[in-house]
Amino acid sequence: MTVAGTVCWGFCFWWMRRLSIKQNFLLDQLRDQGKRIEKLSRIEHDLIKEVHPQVNEIKEGMEEMIAVVKENSKPIPPAPGKKRLWFGPRTAK
Repeated sequence: MTVAGTVCWGFCFWWMRRLSIKQNFLLDQLRDQGKRIEKLSRIEHDLIKEVHPQVNEIKEGMEEMIAVVKENSKPIPPAPGKKRLWFGPRTAK
């Protein structure tokens, strides 16, 4: 009985150590992935900071263009009030 208990204890110890090694490997992979994500996030943030002023300049340029077009364009006549019937009026059968 004592020998069987010792063998079981040794097997359980080996099994738990094996699981622990796999778990540590997975945690290391997750840490590395987190570091890569943080690095990409910083790069993306820096790119957005560079582009942001340009976006505001584009918006200002568009507002100027809209104002110029409004000044130079002719007024559009209003659409006719009558709706177009595509299939004709319905008749009761």
